[in-house]
Amino acid sequence: MTPPLTLLVIAKEPLPGRVKTRLTPPFTPAQAARLAEAALVDTLRAVAATPARRRVLVLDGRPGPWLPPGFDVVPQCAGGLDARLAAAFAACAGPALLIGMDTPQVTPELLTVELADGEAVFGPAEDGGFWALGMAEPDPALVRGVPMSAPDTGAVQRDRLVEAGLRVRDLPELRDVDTAADATAVAASAPHGRFAAELSRLHTDRARADRRGAVSGR
Repeated sequence: MTPPLTLLVIAKEPLPGRVKTRLTPPFTPAQAARLAEAALVDTLRAVAATPARRRVLVLDGRPGPWLPPGFDVVPQCAGGLDARLAAAFAACAGPALLIGMDTPQVTPELLTVELADGEAVFGPAEDGGFWALGMAEPDPALVRGVPMSAPDTGAVQRDRLVEAGLRVRDLPELRDVDTAADATAVAASAPHGRFAAELSRLHTDRARADRRGAVSGR
């Protein structure tokens, strides 16, 4: 039987200066973009390995070689993040689960959820936001107008679901990658992923550059 869930990933094309700007410094814009691409690759791999009726990448930008097969790509609409999330849900028929590209430690086990009528799932993030939002019957109005990138974003969003009469099941709390400290912690929690490998390469490159600088400064 075909799984009924649509999985949505909302993401930006990993271009220097447009993604992960809070990682600069200590990383350069190009290095931050490499980390963003690695995070996106890990996320898409997890989604690709999760049973789903449909997999959709809601993208700001153009797809690249990092996109695996099996995904429909649709452009993000204009407006704030709440409007873009609402539009992604509006395009879904039937149960849908949406995640971002900031949690490369996500696994197919975390994403394998069932949504019965009147249910929602909510994945809180450590910074007060949320990393996952799912609804059995997607209602864009429950997302539109939620203040994004605020300390209470997650609380406001979850309250919206409860106030609408939905039965909310909470997923485990995850840490978004926003800062260098976040990157280190997330890589440690998923040491075998592309993100952890890319972070390790960047640290190795920096150590080599520092050694060359020390030698040339003698």
